[in-house]
Amino acid sequence: MEDTREACQQHICTTYARLPVTFVRGRGCRLWDDEGREYLDGLAGIAVCNLGHCPPEVTRVLCEQADTLVHVSNLFYTRPQVLLAAELTRLSFADKVFFCNSGAEANEAAIKLARKYSWDRYGAGRFHVVSMKDSFHGRTLATLSATGQSKVHKGFEPLVEGFTFVDFNSVRAVEAALTDRTCAVMVEPIQAEGGVNVPDPGYLRDLKALCRERDVLLIFDEVQVGMGRTGSLFAHEQEDVTPDIMTLAKALGNGLPVGAMLAAPGAADAFVPGSHATTFGGTPLVASVALEVLKTISSPAFLEGVRSVGAYFAGRLRELQARHPLVREVRGRGLILALDLDRPAQHLVEKCLQRGVIINCTHETVLRFVPPLIIETEDVDRLISVLDEALGEETP
Repeated sequence: MEDTREACQQHICTTYARLPVTFVRGRGCRLWDDEGREYLDGLAGIAVCNLGHCPPEVTRVLCEQADTLVHVSNLFYTRPQVLLAAELTRLSFADKVFFCNSGAEANEAAIKLARKYSWDRYGAGRFHVVSMKDSFHGRTLATLSATGQSKVHKGFEPLVEGFTFVDFNSVRAVEAALTDRTCAVMVEPIQAEGGVNVPDPGYLRDLKALCRERDVLLIFDEVQVGMGRTGSLFAHEQEDVTPDIMTLAKALGNGLPVGAMLAAPGAADAFVPGSHATTFGGTPLVASVALEVLKTISSPAFLEGVRSVGAYFAGRLRELQARHPLVREVRGRGLILALDLDRPAQHLVEKCLQRGVIINCTHETVLRFVPPLIIETEDVDRLISVLDEALGEETP
């Protein structure tokens, strides 16, 4: 509806370059716009709706909890929050969890915890964080300062002090950047917004060993690649390594705003009453939904399905690479996949949208695919067919 778009321009800050579609309904891997047109969703709200749109069990839990208790604040105990924290710690390396509302907030909490942990152990002065070039950790002032992309920094200088950027996938670069002022190394197990960059085997393990040697905390940002996206519940599990701190958000609530910072024993103890807080973190409503989401995604059979369809999807993308010389590389893991092209790619997103398929462009030249984890091979075939047609229209 044109009125919706005009009203958006009039009343909402223009922080997004929105595509010209107004969605009104979703179910599974499908979305419908206000004109009744159906779309195959290959984006899942940017890796958020991992169980698809409006999954019945999640909807049931949401409605039941909305009719029971929505919010009382963290000045009191609520059972759904405690149950969710217990399940997250049972399934992970962590000892304790801090709940918030987004990935940026989870990363903000991780940075604060690392600084507080080092302050408790060493006193003032040890607060620097080594982060990676092409990383993305959020848009609060601290998390954009931790993000290794200059385009995110522009216009917000001076940035928060204490962040150093080194090449991703280079332990030697991290080692050279460590000083007696470093409190943490912050890294995405797979860089998502930076172009779906997958590190070499052993990179994360070697980072962990280096951090242990230097008594520096290791933070894994799994906001986009966690919650089953790579075919394991957490991406780092496939590298047989655990961090000291991990952040989650996006798919944890399947569309409801929830973030979580998980911390290992020792590190978690640095947060005490007054160290950090958020009014809406882990409300009964979002915690109940997240618990249902976690139960489904952590199932071995569900994760095996992600790996199977992800392998099929990657194979079909490699077929496109073989047919279209403009495709430089296929990369990714599970159901976070990408085609890296030899040219800007946003116009191909728009071409696919016109054909009823939603995909995404990141890092200028990278077509990113993060569909709901319930996607089936028939859906993949449709997406590939549309993309094949769009790529075929490109000039050599």
